[in-house]
Amino acid sequence: MSVLVRDLPEDERPREKLLQNGADSLSDIELLSILLRTGTKQRSVIRVAEEVLAKYKDKGIHAISQISPRDISTIPGVGPAKAATVIAAVTLGKRIATREAKEVKTIRGPKDAADYAMPLLRDEVQEHFAVMLLDMKNHIMHMPIVTTGTLSASVAHPREVFRQAIEHSAASVILVHNHPSGDTHPSREDIQVTKRMIEVGKIMDIPVLDHIIIGDNDFCSLKEDGFLN
Repeated sequence: MSVLVRDLPEDERPREKLLQNGADSLSDIELLSILLRTGTKQRSVIRVAEEVLAKYKDKGIHAISQISPRDISTIPGVGPAKAATVIAAVTLGKRIATREAKEVKTIRGPKDAADYAMPLLRDEVQEHFAVMLLDMKNHIMHMPIVTTGTLSASVAHPREVFRQAIEHSAASVILVHNHPSGDTHPSREDIQVTKRMIEVGKIMDIPVLDHIIIGDNDFCSLKEDGFLN
């Protein structure tokens, strides 16, 4: 039988730890257990939280943002009310992150581009290829999704990218896509596609400034990291 939270020393109980030391001191399991509040007669809330996270471990913690109430409710100890609480908390967090991203107005370097794109793309379980459209002062005008691929591939064609640039009268663009695996290392195809886009951009007189790959709280700038040399 699993140890119940009430049987733990007070300074090891998730809620008390949060109040004493702050939320950053808690593990993902402890944070989730606070949302779930209770377990079952046979399994502690910590054990239930472990099983929820284990269900999505192959896709990473961000996969929780994609779950449905019905899906999470299949886990013993998680009924509709608890599922609603978890999903509400996750959705609120996503909205906060999205609003923070929109506060980035001007691109001064790769980090600015990543800070804008990260909250919008890192939780996606498929690859999304987007184009960040900039004006003459490198202000972000828009970042439409150009293509959506499979779990591991999203192929973009220059016509889709530059159609968006022309429609919005963009002065320059930054290519952006996510790697659902969390690994930001570019594939050979990523590099080839980028170089092709750069050449088309020269012909169109719409420079491709960079290609940013979004991972799990990390990013790669193909230009800054030397992959386009």
